[in-house]
Amino acid sequence: MSFWDKLKPAAPTPPAAIGTDVTSDGKVLRLHWEDGKRTASTARSLRLACPCAACVDEWTNQRTLDSASVAETLTLLEVAPVGNYALRITFSDQHATGIYPWRVLREVTERAPAPS
Repeated sequence: MSFWDKLKPAAPTPPAAIGTDVTSDGKVLRLHWEDGKRTASTARSLRLACPCAACVDEWTNQRTLDSASVAETLTLLEVAPVGNYALRITFSDQHATGIYPWRVLREVTERAPAPS
């Protein structure tokens, strides 16, 4: 068996967001994807899905963030790009350590869409 036979095929790359918009009240992040789809999610849903080490145990991958500690009134203070692969979001509870790759954002905004 050669080296090339041992390689796994790469997972398909998820579409990237080509536009972002936060509602004027800071409660909803809307995303426009390069495949034409538009999705949105609330600040609270995004906070509950934060992938950072403070919210998810790095060894077990178990969520450590207590959902009861995340206020329903949570808002987005800042949304900033991280390279061309993710967004860094600062929330009104001052949490700002999560980097949300496009794959995570797509999953969250499709799984827990903001009400229309």
